[in-house]
Amino acid sequence: MNQPGSPAQFLTPEESADVDKALLTAPEKFLTRLTISSLRLLTIIAQDLDVSLEDLTHQQVIDWFEKDGKIRREKGSDAAVLKW
Repeated sequence: MNQPGSPAQFLTPEESADVDKALLTAPEKFLTRLTISSLRLLTIIAQDLDVSLEDLTHQQVIDWFEKDGKIRREKGSDAAVLKW
């Protein structure tokens, strides 16, 4: 999905514009953006762990976040998937 060294994009400008155009309240728009971004991130996690999205467990998600955080601390944010 992502090339090594390129940042992951969790919500495209087009998707964001579509959410803006939707007849939703501000909280609903926020939740919609969060849900789209979460689906994208869960897909990345499943691919990284070589499991189907449907088989991904909460513990695998927690473990993946711990691993990504460790990479960020040890190698810098450019080496991690999440850039914060």
